[in-house]
Amino acid sequence: MEKYDLCVIGAGPAGYAAAMRAVDFGKTVCLIEKDKVGGAGLYNGALASKTMWEVSQRVYDVNESIVSVGRRKFELSWEEVQKTVSEALFDRKFQYSCHIKLLEAEAMNKILKYERGLGRFKSKHVIQIEKESGDVKEIYAENTIIATGSKPRKLPNCDVDEKIIMTSDGIHHIDDYPRSLVIVGAGVIGCEYATIFSNFGKTKVHLIDRADKILPFEDDDISDVVEKNLKEKGVVIHHNAQLERLDKKDGEVEYELSYPDGKREVIRVEKALLSIGRVLNVDGLNMENAGVEMSKRGRHIGDTDTQTNVPNIYAVGDASGRLALVNVGESEGRHAVERLFGGRTSPLSYDNVSTIMFVQPEVASVGLNEKQCAEQGLDIKVVKIDYSCIARAIAMRKTQGFFKIIVTNDDDMKILGMRAIGEHASSAIQAVALLIKMNKGIEELADMVHPHPSIIEGIQECLRMLLNKSVFKSSVFKDKLKCYSCVKGVCTPLQRL
Repeated sequence: MEKYDLCVIGAGPAGYAAAMRAVDFGKTVCLIEKDKVGGAGLYNGALASKTMWEVSQRVYDVNESIVSVGRRKFELSWEEVQKTVSEALFDRKFQYSCHIKLLEAEAMNKILKYERGLGRFKSKHVIQIEKESGDVKEIYAENTIIATGSKPRKLPNCDVDEKIIMTSDGIHHIDDYPRSLVIVGAGVIGCEYATIFSNFGKTKVHLIDRADKILPFEDDDISDVVEKNLKEKGVVIHHNAQLERLDKKDGEVEYELSYPDGKREVIRVEKALLSIGRVLNVDGLNMENAGVEMSKRGRHIGDTDTQTNVPNIYAVGDASGRLALVNVGESEGRHAVERLFGGRTSPLSYDNVSTIMFVQPEVASVGLNEKQCAEQGLDIKVVKIDYSCIARAIAMRKTQGFFKIIVTNDDDMKILGMRAIGEHASSAIQAVALLIKMNKGIEELADMVHPHPSIIEGIQECLRMLLNKSVFKSSVFKDKLKCYSCVKGVCTPLQRL
C-alpha cells in the first residue's frame, strides 16, 4: 500500500493550494479529484461567471456610449460570449494540468501523486480511490485534508434539469440568450447573473427577493445603488416575495409568488436560474468510517481552525463552513498544511478578507460594514467620498459610486472596515485590508503620496476628512462628502471645516 504524509481529497482551489503548500515542506502528497482539476471555482463558478461579467460589461459600456449619440446598438452573439468563456477556462485548466504533470514528471514525482477518482474514507488513515473504470486502490495517509467543495442548493419538489430550470451548473451551457429569465435569490450570485444578462440587453430578467432589499447583508447605500442600476436596465425585482411554486410548462417556466398583503401573481418566462446557496459535497465520502462528524446543523465539517474532531483530518474551502470564496478556500488550505507541517499555532484570521461583488458597478469590501457594527454595539466614525470628487473617476467618465471607511470612535481611529462601489473598486481596498490586519490607524495611509490620477486617491481624501485636513471640505460639499459618528445607534455629523 502506498503511503503519504498527506492526502488531499478534492482538487479545487482549496485542495490544490493545500497540496502545493505541502510540496513546499517536502511532504509526500496524494491529490485526489473525481472530476476536473480546478473544481467549481473554475468551471461553473468564479472564473466562468466573472469572464462572462467582463464581456457583458464591455458590451454595456460600448452601448452606453454609442446609443446616446444615435448610433446603432452593438450586439454580441451568445456563441461569441461562450467562445471567450471557453478560452478563459482553457487557459486556467491548461495551467493547472500542465503544472501537475510537470511536477509528477520531474524529480518531484516522489512527492506529488495525482489520482483521478472518487476518494472515500475506509478509516482515519486509509483512503479508497474508486476509478471511473471501477478499479479500486487504497492508500495510507498520515493526515488528510477534505476539500470536496460544494454544489448548488436545489428547491424541493422542483425539477431541475439544467436546461430549463437551472443552477450555476447549467446556466453556462445554454444554447442562446434566453428571451426571459427568472432568478430565484437576490444575494450576491443572483444579483451578479441579473447584472450579466441585463448588460447584454437580450434578456428580460426577473429577480425574486424574499427581503425588502437586494443584497440584504449589505448597507442600504450599497444595495440602493445596485438596485437602481438593475431597474434602469429593465430588471423586474419582486421584493418581499414568497415563491409558491416553480414549474415547467410547455417547455418554459411558470412561477407563482405571494406577498405579505395577500397578493399573488403568476408569471411565465423562458428559463429559471436557482441561486439559493450551496450545500456540501460529501456524498460518498464515508466520513463515518474515519469518525469525522458534521456540525450540529449539518452545514460544515471543520471543528476548530480547519481541524475536524479527528486530529489528523482537516476540512478547508466550502467544507469548513466559513466563507465560500476562492481566496478564503486557498488561505484555509495553506493554513491547514502550515498547522500540520509548519508548526503554525496562530489561528487563521477572517477579519481582513477582501471580497468583490460583480454587479453594476462592482462592489468591494473588507472588514465590517455599518450594519455589522450596529449589531455588535460598536461606536464608530464613518467617512464617505463620492466618486464625482475623484479625478480618475472624472477622467474615466465613471463617477457613480463612493468609498466608505469605518473606524473606531476614539483617538486611535483604527480601521474596522471599508466598502467601495464604483469603477476599480476591487483595486482600491488592499491597503485598507493590510491596515486592518496590522490593527493600525489611518495616519500611515493618509500621509502616503498616492499616484495621480488614481481611484485610490479617494481613500486618502476620506482619511484626511477624519483628520480634518482634507482638500475638499465636507461642510461645503455636503452631498458628496460625509463624515459622521454613530454612538449607541445614533448617528450625527462630525463638525469639519
